[in-house]
Amino acid sequence: MRFYPLEKLINLHDDYARRFKIDHLQLLLIQRDGERYLIEAQCPHRGHPLDLATLEAGVIQCTLHHYRFRIADGRLLHATEEPCRGLRSFELVYEGNELGVMLEES
Repeated sequence: MRFYPLEKLINLHDDYARRFKIDHLQLLLIQRDGERYLIEAQCPHRGHPLDLATLEAGVIQCTLHHYRFRIADGRLLHATEEPCRGLRSFELVYEGNELGVMLEES
């Protein structure tokens, strides 16, 4: 496992959202109501970017087909077409003044 730094803590604030690419992974770091989340950055239904999604009350909604997922654990809450898997979520790791993620080295 390797630590991949994503952002300095001083730069984080509510309504923060930023997309990161680490090897083959597209990740979305979000802060809402003082809580931080790291999820995959594309909807598992059709791969639409979630940095364009709406986020309200802990739920992210894809703008393409309006699939809704809970950002805390990625669980699919609502599907408008065929069901799909939930969002992958990742545990955030604090190291010094940075926030990052531990991932398998490729």
